[in-house]
Amino acid sequence: QVQLVESGGGLVQAGGSLRVACAASGRTFSRFAMGWFRQAPGKEREFVAAINWIGGSTNYADSVKGRFTISRDNAKNTVYLQMNSLKPEDTAVYYCAAGASYRAVDTTNYDYWGQGTRVTVSS
Repeated sequence: QVQLVESGGGLVQAGGSLRVACAASGRTFSRFAMGWFRQAPGKEREFVAAINWIGGSTNYADSVKGRFTISRDNAKNTVYLQMNSLKPEDTAVYYCAAGASYRAVDTTNYDYWGQGTRVTVSS
């Protein structure tokens, strides 16, 4: 089992920045690819970004490319999502997840999930 706890969400103005974090405990964190997903009210949960087990490869949704950066610190069992140039359409609950491949963009490919952290971007 892997337990995931997100933090760092909040309210930010459009154009601003925010960093959310996900702390992992339980089974060996470094064995997993880590992903970030988000879910806006009334919408499906969607892929945002993912990173491989060592942090050398990343994958981003087109909607966040160039604005968001995913990173991980295996010594701290933590994965981060740095969000810059935020837009109102980035408003959502952000979830981290652990899975087998950073190339996976579907929720069914991730085995462990956090409870989410809310990000609200005001216009």
